[in-house]
Formats: sequence, C-alpha cells, structure tokens
Amino acid sequence: MVPIALGAALLAAGCGDGKTSAPDVTNAAAAPVPVPATRTAPLVEAADTGLIVSGPIIVEHQVDLTAQRDGVLAKIYFDAPARVKTGTMLAQLDDRQIAANLEAARAKSRSIADDLKNWEAEAGVLQADYVRAQRLWDLGLISQEQLQHAQYKAESDQWDIKRVQETLNTAHDEERSLELELEKTRITAPFDGLIARRYVREGQSVAKGERLFWVTAEAPLLMRFTLPEKYFGHLRATQQFEFTSPDTPGEKHTARVKEVSPVVDPSSGTFEVLVELTGERGSLRPGMTANLRVENSR
Repeated sequence: MVPIALGAALLAAGCGDGKTSAPDVTNAAAAPVPVPATRTAPLVEAADTGLIVSGPIIVEHQVDLTAQRDGVLAKIYFDAPARVKTGTMLAQLDDRQIAANLEAARAKSRSIADDLKNWEAEAGVLQADYVRAQRLWDLGLISQEQLQHAQYKAESDQWDIKRVQETLNTAHDEERSLELELEKTRITAPFDGLIARRYVREGQSVAKGERLFWVTAEAPLLMRFTLPEKYFGHLRATQQFEFTSPDTPGEKHTARVKEVSPVVDPSSGTFEVLVELTGERGSLRPGMTANLRVENSR
C-alpha cells in the first residue's frame, strides 16, 4: 500500500507542475514578438526646377520631288549627296514629243498672226472706201444704198479682225500650255539644299506623282515640341534655351523661341513651341534627336 500511495503522490505532484507551467507557455505564444521599430523617412518631393523635352531636329524646307507628268527619265544630272542651288536642273524626262508639239503650236501662232495682219490691211482699204463713198454721197454722185454698202463692209471687216484676234489668243494659250508641259519634264531644285536620296534611275519610266528625289535644306535647324499649359504665357519670343543632342555628346548649343502657339489644345492641355538653333550647328543634322530644358514657369 505504501508504494501505491507514494506513486500517487508523485503523480499528483507532476500534474501540479504541469498546470503551473502550461499557462506560461500559452501566454508566451499569444503575445506578439517585440520587433525593433523602424523609422520611415518622410517622402521629400524633388524640387520641380524645369522640364526636359525631346524631339527631332527639323528644317522648314524638306520635300520629296515627284514627277508632274508621265514619261521616261532621260538624264540625271545630280545624285545624293550633292548640294544644289534653287533652280538647278536635277534630271530631265524625254521631251522630244512635247518639243515637237510646241514648235507646231508656235508655227500656228505665227500663221494666225500673219492672217491677222492681212485682215487689218484689208480693213484699212475698206475704211478708205467708206470715206470715199461718204464724199461721193455728199456730192450726190452715189445713192444711199451704195454708201450703206461701203459702211457695212468696213464694219464687217472689223468683226473679222476681232475673230482672228481671238483665234490668235487661243493659239497663244495652247502654246503656253505646251511650254508648261515642257517645263514639267525638267526636274529642278525648289530651294538651296542637299539631295538626301534618289529614288529612280536613268531610262526608267515614271508615272505622274512618283517620287524622284528627296531634297532637304540644311539650315536653319528647328525643333518643335509641346509644353503643359502651366507654361503658357511664360515664354518670350527671344527667350533662349540650352540645346543638346545625344548624337553629338560634348556639344552644347543655344536655341531661341521662334514661334509660340497662341492657343492651348483643349484635348491634351498643351501648346506648341518652335525654337531655332542660333550660332554654329556643329555636328547637328536634320533628323537627329535633341533635348531642351525649359525652366519651371512658377
């Protein structure tokens, strides 16, 4: 009995220890593990000191020259990258048929002009006859019918002269039309610039509207961009900006405001600005990308 009582007492004592330690374990699991507090630095907004805009460098004069009529390209006088002056002939279409038609039209005009001189001479004769008939009528030597006959012949000849004059005007108009067609066979430079590209070759048959050359001016260099409306009214016509290009590192240029749009686009809330490069262009060329910094308007 003594061993049984002793075991019961030990068991009771063990259970008593378990009840005492269980709450400690439970409380430790339930309590949040303390974590050192981390201080978050307040967000500091960078000072808005300006806006950097990017865009392509452009020139005002840049165009694809196209054929103004159908024809065969007979001769090419200049090729890329030649520099040309205004009016320089770059190429020519076969103009033999038009030249022949023009010569025929000029001959027709000369013929009608000679015919007109003949009518004018005849009108002078008929006018002299009419004057003589008036004198004879005054002397009573001819009848009134004869006087009227001379008068009507003189007047009729004047109408013939006007008819021939209109025919001559029409012939001159046809002549001028053929001259214009002949001019269309000569492809000329519309301004001083550079031939950037040639699209055709000699002997090629081209259609009206087909591209022949790409001609571009080299100056002045421009850049067009848009700004938010908060900058509206803060740009002056002579204001200058720093002008750089990632294609020409190390070069810095200056651009001045040339045009500012007088209105704000309501759909985007922006307005257009056009600036022009001042001074030497250095390595800058049309088509390169440029960066420009605009200071904050506030």
